[in-house]
Formats: sequence, C-alpha cells, structure tokens
Amino acid sequence: MKKHYLLAPGPTPIPPEVLQALARPIVHHRTPLYEGILQEVREGLKYLFQTKSEVLIFASSGTGAMEGAVTNTLCAGDKALVVEGGKFGERFTQICRAYGVKPIVIPVEWGQAVDPAVIEKTLREDPSIKAVFTQATETSTGVLHPVKEIAALVSRHPGTILVVDGISHVGAVELPMDGWKLDVVICGSQKALMLPPGLAFAALSDKAWQFVERSTLPRFYFDFKKELKNLTQNQSAYTPAISLVVGLAESLKLIRKEGLENILARHARLAKATRAAMGALGLQLYAPRAYSDAVTAVLAPRGIDGQKVVKILREKHNLTIAGGQDRAKGKIFRLAHMGYIDPSDIIAGIAAVEMTLKELGYQFELGAGIKAAMEVLSAK
Repeated sequence: MKKHYLLAPGPTPIPPEVLQALARPIVHHRTPLYEGILQEVREGLKYLFQTKSEVLIFASSGTGAMEGAVTNTLCAGDKALVVEGGKFGERFTQICRAYGVKPIVIPVEWGQAVDPAVIEKTLREDPSIKAVFTQATETSTGVLHPVKEIAALVSRHPGTILVVDGISHVGAVELPMDGWKLDVVICGSQKALMLPPGLAFAALSDKAWQFVERSTLPRFYFDFKKELKNLTQNQSAYTPAISLVVGLAESLKLIRKEGLENILARHARLAKATRAAMGALGLQLYAPRAYSDAVTAVLAPRGIDGQKVVKILREKHNLTIAGGQDRAKGKIFRLAHMGYIDPSDIIAGIAAVEMTLKELGYQFELGAGIKAAMEVLSAK
C-alpha cells in the first residue's frame, strides 16, 4: 500500500469536499442551476482577490490569462516593461513578442527580487511605456517580488498599467487587488485555490478596462470584454469547464469559512517551518532574502544533483516536489506549502527529504530538520 504526498507548486492537493463536488453529475451550463452556482463563484472570487471588480474565468491554464492580459490591454508597437527573474517572467516577454508588443526587459538575477527603483527610473525615462509585467511569486525561484511598492509607483503614471501574475500567489500570500491599486491580477486553479488544473482567472481595475477599450491586438477566445458581458449575466461566452466551476464554488466556500486572514497566516507558518527545517539541515535558500510563503526553493548540497533529490523522493517516498528549471535545473529543489496543506504534510515532507539526503551521502544530524519545523509549528 502506498500513500502519495503532493508538495509541488501545482497541482496541489484537493480537499475531500472539493473532490466530491467535482464528482457530482454534470449540469448544463445554460440553465438556472448553473447560473446560481456561477453567481456564488463570482462573489467568492471577489472576496479572494479583494476587489470590487468582476473576476473573469477561462477554461485554460494560467498561461491563457497571461496571454489575455497582453492581448486585451495593448496594441502592436506598444512598449511594455517586463520583470524577468525566472521562467514565468520570461513567458511574459515571449507573449509580448508574439503579438508585436516591444518588451523592455529588466533582467533580475534568479533568486533575487526586482528593485522597484529600477522600474521607477525606467518609467521616468520613457513615459511611453504602457504596461509593467511582473510575478508576485516567481514560482520557478521561490522569489517574492515587492508588488506593493511597484504598484505605488506605477499608479503615479496614468498612462501605464501594472499586470501581476498571481498564479502561485493569490490565496497564499497577501495581494489585495484594490487596496494596492493593482490593475490586472491573474491566477490559476491548481495552486492555492485547491482545484485541478484547467481554470484561469483575470481581474481588471477601472484603469485597466480603459486600456481594453484602446487595445487593438487580435483575440478571440480570450476576449475580456466578451467574457465580462456574459459573466454579468451569470454565463460564459463559450462552454465552460462546468465540473471545475462546481468544484470552485466548494473551494471558495472553504476559503470563506477559514477566512482569508487565517489562510495567509497558515501559509506563513508552514513556510516558516519549512525554511527553519532547511536551515537546520545546513541548506541554503535559493531566495535567501525575498522568499515567498507559497513555495520554498532550496539549493541542493554541493555535489548533489537536485534532480536526484526529486527522483528519489518520488520513487522511494511517494512524495512529489519540483526541481529547478532552465538555469536552475539540478541546482535546486522546490517544496510548496500552498492550498490544502497542513503541518502533518510538512513534517512528512521534511522527513522524506532528510532520508533522501542521507541516502545521497549528505552529512547532517538526522531529525534536525523535523525538530526545527516542529518548534515553529508548536509555537503559540
């Protein structure tokens, strides 16, 4: 008998209540029953995003919302400032280029956060820049970018909007859309929302909707105006992922029941325990100063391939985590603590990491990581 553990930064574990909702008999999406479910979902998403704006829903991965955030707000030839500090920052650059938007890249060393002063200087020198694209949590590195500070400076530029990738962030780490004056926030279902992959979300400020009116880039499925018109009637422009929306209604109920403030505190506690455990094992964080409470990226010990850590954890301990991507491949491994995760999951994950590192010949005091994590988790 094997019990599998999932501590990867997406997909994440799914609560039993949501699994049961996903298994309900299918309903038709052009019926009052589905419209009632979607009405609940609309209000729940506003609570989660902390916004008065509608949160658009698409049947896609989060990348669909990333693409839509470009194609619905910009025009060919527009300039966009892109924070590139990992694989997903690079994705925004690639999407911009695919649609004729001119990306001005701010290169950030992987494992480091962007300096808001660099963004401010660039916007001051070139007021024609129409958008700033950044991640809140850069999933590939575990970095937390200073979105609040970035938003404060972008808000002083009426001709520029801030687009925030919150796919691995919304519901795990603080990101109040209206309170911080964020213009576009996107998210995905398979992270802190505790659902399977397949839904993407995008919320826009009044300022961003003005950019939608001037945008001339081609789009069809990811048409924000078309989707907003249908959403306000508790419908979707095209056939939705019905079962996922039904599951979403249940996950949003769980989020409201726990309370967003408590959820963020839980994530912070689990992340702190994970970081304490890695430090007690003599391991260094890949993002030592700007770390996210959604995912912890850890430098593999010298001489040990981080991909081997991932492989042994999966094959011998039935624990799925994530390795490094691109230039970080083999150098790091990533432990997520977002969504339906509790202290017991973290302790089990740390124990498996310790056994794996011991097998790979790394020298440390066995149990040191577990002890450090338990001290954090048991503190009042």
